[in-house]
Amino acid sequence: MIGGLLFSFWRFMEIITLIPTLGMLAYFVHQYQRSNLLTPNDILVLFIVSVLAAAWAILTVLRRKSTRDSAIFVSFIDLCFVGAFIAGVYELRNIANADCSNFSTDSRFSVTIDNNSINGDAPSVRLNTNKECAMRKASFAFGIMNCIFFAITAFLLLFMHRKRKDDREVVTKETYRRRSHDSR
Repeated sequence: MIGGLLFSFWRFMEIITLIPTLGMLAYFVHQYQRSNLLTPNDILVLFIVSVLAAAWAILTVLRRKSTRDSAIFVSFIDLCFVGAFIAGVYELRNIANADCSNFSTDSRFSVTIDNNSINGDAPSVRLNTNKECAMRKASFAFGIMNCIFFAITAFLLLFMHRKRKDDREVVTKETYRRRSHDSR
């Protein structure tokens, strides 16, 4: 029972982290498609893996009974997704050292209300973020998280299979035969 609850928890964590990854990478695929350009491999690999993994995670949560019955197969597929996510993260590895945001300071500020304006020399701090870079970096981080999550669920399924094998019930069938002697 505890194995089933842990499995469901980690599956939901996978789904929760796969949905934003799908959205961010779909944005890039759409931008490249709209510009009539080929989508780069680093985005495309992680996008395809995320789509397949999200479908697999949702399917195994909805069909939990059959997932438990075929735990070895589901564990094997989860380990395949671990490898696929490693490949996707490897392709997107160049974004790991990128600086996607920075702070800038201005020494002048100006505030205008109606016709009155106030000017001054106070420092103001602004956060500048490169949206595309931040989205790629977030997808990279979610890819690493999903590598770990799918590995956890694969090992939980192996544990659930071992536990189920030990819980087999022995059923014996006893038959009784009644003999009767008929006297005529």
